Amino acid sequence: MSADNVKLGDDLNEAVTALLVDLPIKAASFIVTIYGDVIEPRGGVVWIGNLIETCKSVGITETLVRTAVSRLVAAGQLAGEREGRRSFYRLTDAAQTEFAEAASLFYGPQPAVRWQFVLINGPAPEEIMQGLEREGFARLNPRLAMGTHPAPPLPGRVVVFDAQLATENGALREFAEEAWNLPRFAEAYGEFTARFGAFSQKAGDCAALSAFDCLIARLLLVHQYRLIMLREPHLPKSALPDNWPGEEARRLFADLYLRLSKKADGYVGRRFVNEAGKLQETTPASQHRLERLRSR
Repeated sequence: MSADNVKLGDDLNEAVTALLVDLPIKAASFIVTIYGDVIEPRGGVVWIGNLIETCKSVGITETLVRTAVSRLVAAGQLAGEREGRRSFYRLTDAAQTEFAEAASLFYGPQPAVRWQFVLINGPAPEEIMQGLEREGFARLNPRLAMGTHPAPPLPGRVVVFDAQLATENGALREFAEEAWNLPRFAEAYGEFTARFGAFSQKAGDCAALSAFDCLIARLLLVHQYRLIMLREPHLPKSALPDNWPGEEARRLFADLYLRLSKKADGYVGRRFVNEAGKLQETTPASQHRLERLRSR
């Protein structure tokens, strides 16, 4: 089989292969997931061969991996290094900081709410507004956005206001549902829970899964959870509908991540390498993630 003739779910357990059904995965986004879940807590550097091997099992070809890595380098998220004939790629300092912040969101407690308004001055506000929406902010009008967490770095012509919530009642729920299109996030969480809930039942204690199965399943778990978590607004409970599906998804994520991690981390320690040798099976950073999930 050639490097670019990959079969979706090749060499994976049936339960893991089922996770891939009707699940389009973009190469660059999945590579970001690999770095965030596996590489960042182990120093931030990995051999590209490990990326190619891992991506192959979810249907991403070597050509797509190399193209995506080049784009991540151009975007300032990765930097290339060479040792002999092997190419290694490390997270840049800026990306390492960004990934560590995202990890706190995935593995830590619910983030504290900090209401902010962002006013966009000057010409062409749409590009800035779209960036804010990708960060979970709500568009109130073409130049005004509202969020529940600090705004990302923005141009100097943008004005940011901190705000406090003076009343909490049914009107807040009505406003939030419309402003943030909460049904869209509820549907995404529902799909996540259905897909990974079915896997959880099949996987049980993971005895029938290989170490590689567990790694791929954990990466898919993190990948799909990340796609929702980085975009949803993280509203306080008082602003959410009753029986908000994000809570069930959060519990399922923690439970499955913990069940999969012993075998998944064992595979990483045996097969993943950086320029100095094998990556560590566990590190204080990776253990801290598990401890935070257990304490939820």
